[in-house]
Amino acid sequence: MVAKTATLTVGDKSVELPVRAGTIGPDVVDIGALYGKTGMFTYDPGFTSTASCESKITYIDGDEGVLLYRGYPIDQLAEHGDFLETCYLLLYGELPTAAQKADFDYRITRHTMIHEQMARFFQGFRRDAHPMAVMVASVGALSAFYHDSTDITDPHQRMVASMRMIAKMPTLAAMAFKYNIGQPFMFPKNDLDYTSNFLRMCFGVPCEEYKVNPVLARALDRIFILHADHEQNASTSTVRLAGSSGANPFACVAAGIACLWGPAHGGANEAALKMLSEIGSVENIPKFIAKAKDKNDPFRLMGFGHRVYKNYDPRAKIMQRTAHEVLSELGIKDDPLLDVAVELERIALHDEYFVEKKLYPNIDFYSGITLKAMGFPVSMFTVLFALARTVGWIAQWSEMIEDPHQKIGRPRQLFTGAKPRDYVSISKR
Repeated sequence: MVAKTATLTVGDKSVELPVRAGTIGPDVVDIGALYGKTGMFTYDPGFTSTASCESKITYIDGDEGVLLYRGYPIDQLAEHGDFLETCYLLLYGELPTAAQKADFDYRITRHTMIHEQMARFFQGFRRDAHPMAVMVASVGALSAFYHDSTDITDPHQRMVASMRMIAKMPTLAAMAFKYNIGQPFMFPKNDLDYTSNFLRMCFGVPCEEYKVNPVLARALDRIFILHADHEQNASTSTVRLAGSSGANPFACVAAGIACLWGPAHGGANEAALKMLSEIGSVENIPKFIAKAKDKNDPFRLMGFGHRVYKNYDPRAKIMQRTAHEVLSELGIKDDPLLDVAVELERIALHDEYFVEKKLYPNIDFYSGITLKAMGFPVSMFTVLFALARTVGWIAQWSEMIEDPHQKIGRPRQLFTGAKPRDYVSISKR
């Protein structure tokens, strides 16, 4: 079989570049030798046409609305599995057997407590500190408390660090929430599953027993599955870039959390909820639809369209059903935000303007409503995103560490600054 090549011609010079094919998805032109052969780089702002790595974890087909974890469709995993099963799949590449699942759940559960001195670490924050600021700091600080699992050359230490982060992230997230609202921290309980344990740590208090609502626990578990990984997005690329320098995994994930904090990335569901509140009622929708269609109006509909998906976000369908289940369970039948959301969705799926531009509702459109109904303030939305995405970051980081072709990340630039010039003394400027 003859390997495919691509020919690049610049002026009177032509070079052949190898073309690599994945198992699914578009082929890629390997430009690793481009500079050596031509003295030129490529220019690709946002790296939207550049494959930064080879990966076997997550596949997205934005045109067809497909999201696969290790080959499994996201809707099947969310419908039939649980979050820790998805964690195992992302980390190890296959769904666990019953024995493997029991062992994995046991190990995660027994790592949920954090070092007791970290409770005092929290006291250094202001009470009104944003929970994401607390998460960036506390996750980065894990390397100071668990320095016995920071040697990235040791496979055992990498495994222990992975287990610790997946297990301790809910505890840290709940502590950030409790600290912000002035309530005492709740210790994890080993007889509860992952998501139920997190709900109890967030909403339980020491003075009474907290009963986990199974409908809410299942809904939140599904949300975690939907957010567990999403290919080479901004925060995942940040984790990989930080990891390429040899930084310890706790520092890499803290970097990922900092990137996720950006409103263009992890804050999208909060923005969607604020937009629904701004619209207020179904009667106001036509006015805001007109504003969205007006090119001269700065208003934009949040929660519609996606940087990657040019079709319906496959996660949005699951999230829509989950939102209705939560609101029904809590007795919220006439929620004005949901009424606005449902009508906006109907318009987006039928209005020629939205259909032509493929501005379909995405996962953030429904997740904000769901989390709000469950009792989480908007400041916690991105924290929950970080909690869920931790396993994806860890899986991607582990894959990068084990990749023999991995190099330290070093993007190049198109320099448009001043040409060489001589220094002028201050008296002559």
